[in-house]
Parts: sequence; structure tokens; C-alpha cells
Amino acid sequence: MRNSVNLTIIGFGEVGQTFARDFLARGDVRVSTHDIKFASTDAGPALLEKARVAGVATAESHAAACANADIVISAVTASSALEVAEQAATYLRPGQIFFDINSASPGTKTRAAKAVNACGARYVEGAVMAPVPGPDLKVPILAGGPAAEEAAVILNELGMNVKAVTTEPGRASAMKLCRSIMIKGIEALIVDCARASKDWNVQQEVFASLDASFPGVKFEELARYMAQRVNQHGVRRAAEMREAGMMLDDLGMDGSLSRAVADAQERGAGKA
Repeated sequence: MRNSVNLTIIGFGEVGQTFARDFLARGDVRVSTHDIKFASTDAGPALLEKARVAGVATAESHAAACANADIVISAVTASSALEVAEQAATYLRPGQIFFDINSASPGTKTRAAKAVNACGARYVEGAVMAPVPGPDLKVPILAGGPAAEEAAVILNELGMNVKAVTTEPGRASAMKLCRSIMIKGIEALIVDCARASKDWNVQQEVFASLDASFPGVKFEELARYMAQRVNQHGVRRAAEMREAGMMLDDLGMDGSLSRAVADAQERGAGKA
């Protein structure tokens, strides 16, 4: 076990805060962070106070936060993932590991890897395979890139659950997004099915028919569970499905169905 690990988390949102808290609870790691919202007069003071209370060192820029880091964890948004990686390539030092856990498309991850690796730092993509709240730092993450195995060893010693699955950037994210097409698509379909059958007062008949077609699946319970997931996580799931649509477009396929699922997830967000 390394005696002293310096971690930087770029982005101090829900995921960044959760990871920082769990890392620091171990007592064998130092954590620094920067978030572009630190400079906001509205959101900045509250975020900075959360970091102070948690014992996380804050910096005025990404570059300053990453200066002494062994591993930099990028936990921003899918839309910002490539920009953050390209910026990181201007200040990262050779040998530093850049662990990109954003839910971006394989193409985005491949381009980010090219930028980071060109500066001598080592890019590792991370595909987060479940919602972070609950498992928190133990959330399953698939890792890809030539340094994926090394990153997994270090981070797992610090309490993470990282599994190196490939040396080729993009493949781990492809594994995640291909799965998401099915899971998030089923969620969107079953929510619409349940709502329409309720409005027509035919839920009992519809669910009985589905249960008969797929023995072992209790569709009424599944519908309630999936509606709750969409309600709680629809906005994040919508962003993920738009990345899935981008992946399909990059393959020369039609990503419109994934984008329609994204719209449905977004519509369902915040609805009980």
C-alpha cells in the first residue's frame, strides 16, 4: 500500500463530493478539487463550504488543483468531458493518471485519450455501471486504457471498485452504453405502458398478459420500480442516452431511438 496518495477531483458535484468524503474517511489520502462553480456568486460559497467541512483542499483552477496529484478524477458532465480532458493536456505532467469517469460516448473518450496521452500523462476511461448514491465509492466502474490495471490497483486499495477490462480507450464506455440502450429503453417503455394502461383502467389485464409472456417477471412491481428510477434519475439518464445516440451515429447507425428514449427519461424526471 502506498503511504501517501494525492488525488484531485475535477468537478465537485454529487459524485465528486461523495468520492471525496469516502476517500478522506480512510485517512491515507489527500484530496484536492476545483469546480467551475467555485467562481459563481450564487453556487460558489455553498460548494466551497462543503469542501471545507469535508476537509477537501480547494484551488482556484483545475491546473492548480492537479499540480501535485498522482491521479486526477474527472467527474464533470458528458458535455464537458472532452473540453476538460483537452484542457488537462495543457497542464498535466508525464506519468500522472487522468481517470475520466464521465458518461460520454466511446468516440468522446477516444478523443480525450488522444489529447491526454499526447502530453505524457496517462488516460484511463471509467464507465460507472450503477448510480453512485448507495454504493458510493464502491460503485462498480469498468476501466480502459494502457494504465487501467495500474489505476485499478491504486484506487481499489483506497476503497474503490474498479475493474480493468481493456487497454483500448472507448471499449469500457461502449460496454456501458450498449447496456444502457436496453435498460433505459425498457424503463421508458414500461413507464409509458403503465401510464396508458392506468388511464384506460386496463392495468390488471395488461400486467397479467405480460407476466404470462415473460414468466418470472412481475411487471406491476417492475413498473413501479422503474418509474421511481426515472423520477429520481431521469435527467442524468437522458444525458447518458444522448451519448448512446452519439455512439450509434458514430457507427453509422441511427441514434434517433436512443434520443427518443432520452426525451422520455427527461419527461419522466421529477414525476411521482
